[in-house]
Amino acid sequence: METIVPRTFQLPEHSFFLFGPRGTGKTTWLKQNCPDALWIDLLEPDIFRSYSAYPERLREIILAHPDKKTVVIDEIQKIPELLSVIHFLIEKKLKIQFILTGSSSRKLKRKGADLLAGRVIKKTLHPFLAFELGKKFNLNNALTHGLLPLVISSKDITSVLKTYVALYQGRSSDGGVSQEYR
Repeated sequence: METIVPRTFQLPEHSFFLFGPRGTGKTTWLKQNCPDALWIDLLEPDIFRSYSAYPERLREIILAHPDKKTVVIDEIQKIPELLSVIHFLIEKKLKIQFILTGSSSRKLKRKGADLLAGRVIKKTLHPFLAFELGKKFNLNNALTHGLLPLVISSKDITSVLKTYVALYQGRSSDGGVSQEYR
C-alpha cells in the first residue's frame, strides 16, 4: 500500500473551487479529508451523462440528502451548467459547503460559466512542497522530474513525466504531433 504524504493544504470553511494541475492529488486529498461528503464524480460515464442531460438533478440529489453538509463535485469543468444550479442552492442558504475540483478555471471561463464570484473562493493544490516530503525530498529528483505526486509515485518516472508533458503540449510521447492536434 502506498504511503500518503500529509499536505499543508487546509480545508476552508466556505464553498470553494479546488484547482491544480492534473496529478497533484486533489481527489485523493478530498477523499481523505471529506469522507462523509456527498460525492459526485463527473469522470464516471453514467454520472456524467445523467448530469449533462439534466443538471437540475443536482438540486434533487442534494435535497434528498439533507444530512450531507458537504458536496464534492469532482471535475466540474466537464459540466459547467452545474454551476448555475450550485449558485441557486447557495442563494437558498442551505448551509452546504460545495467543493468543486478541476485542473484549471480556463475551460470554465472559455465556456462562459457562472464562476460564482463572491460566493465561493478559489484555492489551489500545488505539487508537493519540499517541506511536505520531509526526508523523502531529493533536490536532484525535484529539479529533474518535478514534484507532482502522480509522477514521483510512479515506478517509471521518466515515462510518466514524458507522457504527461507530451499530452499537455499536444504531442505524442515519441515526440511527434498527435493526430488530435493536427
